[in-house]
Amino acid sequence: MNSQSNAVPGSFDSQRIAPAALSATRPFYWSVRRELWENRSIYVAPLAAASVYLFGFLISLIRLPQKMRTLSALDPAHQHAAVTMPYEFAAGLIMVTTLIVAVFYCLEALHGERRDRSILFWKSLPVSDLTTVLSKAIIPIVVLQLVAFAVTFATQWIMLLLSSAVVLGSGLNVANLWTQVSLFQMSLMLLGHLLILHGLWYAPVYAWLLLVSAWARRAAFLWAVLPWLVIFAVEKVAFNTSHFAAMLGHHFVGGGQAVEPGMSPIIGVQLSSLSGPGFWIGLAFAAIFLAGAVRLRRYQGPI
Repeated sequence: MNSQSNAVPGSFDSQRIAPAALSATRPFYWSVRRELWENRSIYVAPLAAASVYLFGFLISLIRLPQKMRTLSALDPAHQHAAVTMPYEFAAGLIMVTTLIVAVFYCLEALHGERRDRSILFWKSLPVSDLTTVLSKAIIPIVVLQLVAFAVTFATQWIMLLLSSAVVLGSGLNVANLWTQVSLFQMSLMLLGHLLILHGLWYAPVYAWLLLVSAWARRAAFLWAVLPWLVIFAVEKVAFNTSHFAAMLGHHFVGGGQAVEPGMSPIIGVQLSSLSGPGFWIGLAFAAIFLAGAVRLRRYQGPI
């Protein structure tokens, strides 16, 4: 009898295990949702940049029929570059916008709750400092990149549909336009570029900004930049070299970025960079910075 009752799927033990498994991820999920609710610039800024670019692109469609006739005299490589350039500019504008949003978001993420004293309320909830810091770190590393991809994908499709309507209305061959603009391939490359370069490759930058945000009492941006400027100046004066600046510059431009045939560096990305030491060293520093941010938030109070 006892063995049969223990095996019943609806027993109290099995009911206890399921909520326990769910409760491990629920605080993190709702913490991420909280960040999206409180920081609407995460999606408003990319949408605003895309809207402005679409407005300018709509005006430029007046010259599209003449441009398509002129491109017919060029070789296929130059045709492809000229036709896809507006689409790559759209991707570049949205990526730069999300990068700026990520920088200011990280600087404000832990500093703002100390400044407005809301940290007292959030610490009263059953959410650990580790969960809170990780939920804030996931925003620039993953969430913002997915938002940038979705907005860019929608923007480029609208651009292609508008261009097709203008080309058809001018009596030109729209098939040539669709052949030159391979949005599926461009989107795959863009997604890899965003998640690897703007997400994981820049993870130590975001983690450093979160660390400064958890420590600084005021002027977080100044404290985030000042240590690196001091290192640049000391190295230049003492040794007349710029190795540290070159190392950071190499990391900021992506290191593993490559150009596919017929595609600009904005879209190209080399997945083999994941095996390079710079990538893994950067992730190690990101983990150290995030651990420091967790510890600081645990002991720091309101400003």
